[in-house]
Amino acid sequence: MAMQGLLTISVFLLLVSSCSCSRLQPWTKDYFDALDFRSFGDEEAAGTTDGLDFGSFGDEEAAGTTLINVMHYGAIGNGQTDDSQAFINAWRDLCTVDRGVPALYIPAGKTFLLGQVQFQGPCKASSVHVKFEGSLTAPLGTGWGGKAGLDKWIQFEYISNLIIEGGGKIDGQGSAWWTTCAKGRQYGQGKFQCQRPTALHFHSCNGLQLSGLTHLNSAQNHISLSGSNGVTISNLYIIAPEDSPNTDGIDISTSTNVNIKNTFIGTGDDCIAINGGSSGINITGVSCGPGHGISIGSLGQNGAYETVEEVYVENCSFKGTENGARIKTWKGGRGYARKILFQHINFINVKNPIIINQFYFDKNSLPQLADNNYYQEIKVSDVTYSDLHGTSANDIAINLNCNKDGGGCSNILMDDVRITPAVPGMKLNVICNNAYGNVTYAIPNVPCLSH
Repeated sequence: MAMQGLLTISVFLLLVSSCSCSRLQPWTKDYFDALDFRSFGDEEAAGTTDGLDFGSFGDEEAAGTTLINVMHYGAIGNGQTDDSQAFINAWRDLCTVDRGVPALYIPAGKTFLLGQVQFQGPCKASSVHVKFEGSLTAPLGTGWGGKAGLDKWIQFEYISNLIIEGGGKIDGQGSAWWTTCAKGRQYGQGKFQCQRPTALHFHSCNGLQLSGLTHLNSAQNHISLSGSNGVTISNLYIIAPEDSPNTDGIDISTSTNVNIKNTFIGTGDDCIAINGGSSGINITGVSCGPGHGISIGSLGQNGAYETVEEVYVENCSFKGTENGARIKTWKGGRGYARKILFQHINFINVKNPIIINQFYFDKNSLPQLADNNYYQEIKVSDVTYSDLHGTSANDIAINLNCNKDGGGCSNILMDDVRITPAVPGMKLNVICNNAYGNVTYAIPNVPCLSH
């Protein structure tokens, strides 16, 4: 009997040990999958077995995770009171937690007014989580940026494995900036009168995951990313008026291994721009429009040396955009754009469905470069267009305008490209200057590429 009791206790302890290990290891995927964050608020969270009230988020710990609610740090959330300091204080405490996956909670049903804020790492935990269900809004007008303006509104820097997800909203209140800073500009030319802030900027955030949010009306770029590796951006809605200046959806620079997927972007400029120092960029399932397309560049401004390679754009659609699949480089720049794939793309009423422009510059702002530098152009090579279909709003459906001074564009491949006019009866044409490569099937025909 004693032996039987000992055996029963041993089995019980083994089961408890096994169960505890699986629940208390917050770095495992199943742990986060088990938490139903959708019910964050005053109701009990579904999927938890300890009856944790997520409405009481604060410094308490739940299953090895420290949960921090910005409301417990003095945030008001009425859209009128400046909550910047409350967010900064909450982040400070979040970043000092050294175990589990600390989570910052921005509750639903609240609108938090923030001035310029900077969330800095490195944090002590190997990963930090921001559960974003409420709304963030920038102040009205431009006065909060000072006379000269400012370059960024919300910044995350030097944070590894940052996870930001939820159904929240970021409103950049950009309309005042668009009009005030653009005084004196005509037809998109001339200098802005003040610097306009990017709404959300990430620098040196390796392992970043950003998903689920809605981004509205940034003063300039909505999201920018620099100096980061291993990033996933998914399921976002990014929206601004078609005539809002320079309101890029997502800008990438000096970053590697970036995945953007299942996202809608409709703004006044590039839906996505891949800038210098970037490689290993995968873009899938993006709906773009209005806007200026998905762009490589611009590269080489002011004679800079810049490179982009290994960019893959697949299963994307463009509707009513200025451009579709676009590569743009400045005269006088140096470097390269190579190993680029546009595949399984649909165009609907796009003005320039396929375009390479190696003469992207405003002649009034071109720097005075020595002759020996002026003709060292960005080299464009190894670009494939495969299974691109749809309609062109203009008569130039394919524009390969390459610069002979840099050797032109080489190894351009077109395979199963079919573009028809959006206006019945309109004849489509091709511009093909100093481009070399092969075509297996293209409508309209691309005469400078070998068949």
